Amino acid sequence: MSLRNAIKKRTPWPLHYLYLKLYYFPKDAVAAWRLLSRRPAAPDASFAARLRLIGAFYRISYFVDCPHTEHELLSIAQAILDLPPELPGSIVEAGAFRGGSTAKLSLVARLAGRELDVFDSFEGMPENDEEHGKSIYGREHRFRRGSHAAPIENARMNVARYGDISRTHFHKGWFSETMPGFKKQVAAACINVDLVQSTRDCLKYLYPLVPKGGVIFSQDAHFPWVISLLRDDAFWRNEIGIPRPEIPGLGASKFVAIRK
Repeated sequence: MSLRNAIKKRTPWPLHYLYLKLYYFPKDAVAAWRLLSRRPAAPDASFAARLRLIGAFYRISYFVDCPHTEHELLSIAQAILDLPPELPGSIVEAGAFRGGSTAKLSLVARLAGRELDVFDSFEGMPENDEEHGKSIYGREHRFRRGSHAAPIENARMNVARYGDISRTHFHKGWFSETMPGFKKQVAAACINVDLVQSTRDCLKYLYPLVPKGGVIFSQDAHFPWVISLLRDDAFWRNEIGIPRPEIPGLGASKFVAIRK
């Protein structure tokens, strides 16, 4: 067990939560200010509604294990609420884990007047022989089959309790099996899947569904193996059918946006 995980395991959750919020406060505060400081395109996203959304994000993070930071989800929320209402498409999440980010995105979907489609095996990572190792931040990572598994019932319960289950549609199974039959347009997609093959599947099946003006976010761009895929001209040309797009921050940030 790493020192980081040992400290997390032995520290009472309220103290660990407070530590995380203080540690990320500078980035979180900037993202929250950006969300509040200008009116987005979504007509129902009033200042009061956006303030309540931020409070809901922090509440969800306290009660649900969320492997993301508030500034990542707040930035995604701002981008979704900034989408023109006339831009067609649902919001897609790939990689739900326990449903913390799903609950948050369902509340964003409600403000944006959109549906949320969630893809996850709910069996953890698929079998893979990928080479993993250190992220750009120097932390060691290994993603073996079954790691990060959480039952779909757990995610449903958390969305029902903290989010908007009425807007949320779950697609259980491996991406290579569930995404090919998905034909809705996708206004925004959030990919948090850790593996190269999973990232490849998501982009292969989701990118063609994104209309001009839509966006796909990756929360895995701190992994060198994912960076290599996103920089691969042959992947974009042969599997997506387009020249490699410009991806600001690639190689320097965990969180990147691929805009169409």
